[in-house]
Amino acid sequence: MNDSARPAGAPQPLLGRADAIAIIVGIVIGAGIFKTPSMVAGVTGDVGWLVVAWLLGAVVSLAGALCYAELATTYPHAGGDYHFLTRAWGRHASFLYAWARATVINTGAIALLAFVFGDYMQKVAPLGVAGGAVWGAAIVIALTAINIAGLKASAGTQKLLTVVEVLGLVAIGIAGFMAPAAASAAPAFSSSPPLGLFGLAMVFVLLTYGGWNEAAYISAELRGGRRAIVSVIVWSLAIIAAVYLVVNLALLHGLGLKGLADSKAAGADVMQLVFGTAGAQALALFVAIAALTSINATMIVGARTNYAMGRDWTALRFMGGWHASRGTPVAAFVVQGAVALALVAFGALQHDGFEAMVEFTAPVFWGFLFLVGVALFILRAKDAGAERPFRVPLYPLTPIVFCAACAWLCYSSVTYAMSRNAVHVSLIVMAVGVVALLITGAKRAPPRVTAGND
Repeated sequence: MNDSARPAGAPQPLLGRADAIAIIVGIVIGAGIFKTPSMVAGVTGDVGWLVVAWLLGAVVSLAGALCYAELATTYPHAGGDYHFLTRAWGRHASFLYAWARATVINTGAIALLAFVFGDYMQKVAPLGVAGGAVWGAAIVIALTAINIAGLKASAGTQKLLTVVEVLGLVAIGIAGFMAPAAASAAPAFSSSPPLGLFGLAMVFVLLTYGGWNEAAYISAELRGGRRAIVSVIVWSLAIIAAVYLVVNLALLHGLGLKGLADSKAAGADVMQLVFGTAGAQALALFVAIAALTSINATMIVGARTNYAMGRDWTALRFMGGWHASRGTPVAAFVVQGAVALALVAFGALQHDGFEAMVEFTAPVFWGFLFLVGVALFILRAKDAGAERPFRVPLYPLTPIVFCAACAWLCYSSVTYAMSRNAVHVSLIVMAVGVVALLITGAKRAPPRVTAGND
């Protein structure tokens, strides 16, 4: 559809490429990079294999991103994955995915990052015993309000936060390379980790790279035509991979492999090594900003699923309104914020809010991402005549690599959740989704006639 022909109550191409890149980079570069380097170092036990793990993570992520680029350029839609799954698997499967995003995946990620934000803000401005949860709830409310104000306001906020976030990681890199070189216990590739251990390292790495798929949700709002999303995805992943590699090399230089593996907060340790206590405190603020950036970006794309769901299902039609002058689905944001707040409250009652959200979200996320990967094969067969402005290179090898990685991570996530006796929580929520499907699935919403500011 030509941009000028789009109805007023539908998504409009208001995002530039820099806006879109800031959103994707902001989603992916979150709190994970401050936590996972130590885990990967401890599991691999070798500098060379550590670097290989992070580079391989970039390759697997790029394979998935190229699959998404074909889907997003062929079927640009604010519903993103939801729209692809509807076309490939049918509306029942896509309903369950939308339910999962609304109640588990996106809202769980928002709550998880809200706990990270709250924990680090407690170090900067403590608010008592439950201060972490209070900070987390407060930021969910504040960012929901900013996004309701409009896409331009949220995109502008995102660009600013992303710049600050990347500067924080640059500071860690500078500190790491400024520190005296730590003694290395062994040369690179001196020992090869067992396949199982290397696989565990890749779980941490790919979780840290997670979030690039959210580009599909802004494909319909990106200026420059359908192929513009391809350059956005590639540039975003190039920036992310470069930042991750530099941070890991800096931490290795400053702390050494053993020091990195033993560190509970590697970034803070290397900052304190060079800049003292003030540097470690500054890093706490940077980590809070990193979480803040990811929360905002996740909210932007997450509400688009609620919007698409509301357009398709009569019982949920209240979420299908698009405020034309603000360029945002207001009701969808309100619902998303309410569910995220409920999850923050749930997490506050658990042993650790962050861990509880990881156990809650990961199995469902990777399972549905696998189905999206398979959707590329299905749609190539079912809709062979569709115009495809971009075709994934090395087909079918590239999507096979992506699907295999998703299946493996789904299995690993379920195994991890089972070891924590927590897999039943997400299963119960998805079972409720099946009940909701039976209740709402009897009637599909008719085409919506929208006013200028519905």
